Amino acid sequence: MSALHKVWKIGADIDTDQLAPGAYMKLGILDIAKHCLEGVRPEFAAQVQAGDVLVAGPNFGIGSSREQAADALVKLGVKAVIAPSYGGLYFRNAFNLGLLLLTCKDAALIEEGEQVALDISQSAVVRANGQRLACDPIPDFLMAMVQAGGLLPQLKLRLQQERASQ
Repeated sequence: MSALHKVWKIGADIDTDQLAPGAYMKLGILDIAKHCLEGVRPEFAAQVQAGDVLVAGPNFGIGSSREQAADALVKLGVKAVIAPSYGGLYFRNAFNLGLLLLTCKDAALIEEGEQVALDISQSAVVRANGQRLACDPIPDFLMAMVQAGGLLPQLKLRLQQERASQ
């Protein structure tokens, strides 16, 4: 089980334009991240701390395929997103970039500012009051991608290991 993580809570149907606003897409990812969620939580990007988690309503990450929407959260240090459902393209982009997504039908029970632990081995979020919220199991290949920091770092590591064994 992981350490405790502070919760930032937002609503349903958060699209990729709210995560990586189109007006800033000409900038680099660190500058885009400074505007992450500014339309719904103006203070978020400036105040989120590495290791915090984002709890959202259904349909998180709907919209375009821009990978900056997931990368902005990675660059801000968000440990995981917990939501009942995700946009399909966002789901894949997030894991490719090393962002952990937990699909939890009871995510709405988690409160703003609460401290939660992530029990990945048991596919659960553990609330401060001890309540365990079940999450969909994460396939091993996706967890390996998150642990490596994303698909590219995972592939680089695999290549290094193959070269070392020759």
